[in-house]
Amino acid sequence: MQKNKDMEQGLYPLKFMPLFKDKIWGGNKVRDLVGIDYSPLNRLGELWVLSNIEGEETVVENGFLRETTLSEVIEMYNDELLGEDNFERFGNDFPLLIKIIDAHDNLSVQVHPDDSYAHKHNMANGKTEMWYVLQADQGAKIYDGFTQKETKSDIINRLNNHTLTDVLHSDDAEKGDLYFLPAGQVHAIGKGVLLAEIQQSSDSTFRIYDWDRVDDKGNPRQLHLEQGLSVMNFNKQIGSSKVDYHYHLNKTTNLVKCPYFTTNIIPLTSPLKKDYTLYDTFFLYFCVAGKGMINCLNQRIPLKAGEIMMIPAISEEVIIEPNNMMEILEITII
Repeated sequence: MQKNKDMEQGLYPLKFMPLFKDKIWGGNKVRDLVGIDYSPLNRLGELWVLSNIEGEETVVENGFLRETTLSEVIEMYNDELLGEDNFERFGNDFPLLIKIIDAHDNLSVQVHPDDSYAHKHNMANGKTEMWYVLQADQGAKIYDGFTQKETKSDIINRLNNHTLTDVLHSDDAEKGDLYFLPAGQVHAIGKGVLLAEIQQSSDSTFRIYDWDRVDDKGNPRQLHLEQGLSVMNFNKQIGSSKVDYHYHLNKTTNLVKCPYFTTNIIPLTSPLKKDYTLYDTFFLYFCVAGKGMINCLNQRIPLKAGEIMMIPAISEEVIIEPNNMMEILEITII
């Protein structure tokens, strides 16, 4: 693919309209802290900023492709949008799902399948994910893995005796904390945490414990104990999934690199030029704080907290212009 054939095709940086998910554990931080209006909902658990899940696809917000789904844009532009390797690998099935999650109450203790299990059970993909904490109330927790070696029978007994939380590993959550959660890792987002989630394009979740919670009608939510125990990686359940990193202002710092996604952080107080000449892949700019302008393919487009922009693979150069301060998660597959 030749990058210099961009403008004759009319492709440009794409912004997307979000999807709003009301959850029993949701709150109002997406409105109060991020500044996104999700009325008429009274609460919001998940803001899907980019999705290709069947029946729940986000659509383009800007330009002549407005109201076109992501898969439709991929069908039109193929490797010019995704890059040759990515289009050959994924076709029209965009491989990532990007969210903001507001845990006003504890999320269920859960685990996700890997690709092998998912494909054997008619699921699109497994689910490896990462979390980047945007805000956390004092004392808020992230739960991941166990404090000691546990077997399948141990977990069953603890669930029956309501003592699973006695061995759940937890960290006090703080803004900027980073967690990498491979498929098979038990985890839960604790009450009071607001975070960005980057994951494989999958909505497959197996709940193994829901804090003895009931819904608005007094019914407990469905659990998936058999499936959860089948996919749980008991060999990697001790300790934390927290990842240490050190970032530098006005520079790009890698946070996570795995077969499913690469995520970098770009904290900005002055303009930054990005050279993508040597990369044949898309880049996602997920703004998690502040606002600014993105200059790319002869377009100058605003981007603010809670929004995402897709930089096509044909792009050679991007200039990011923050308005005082801006923080971007740069996401791709390389």
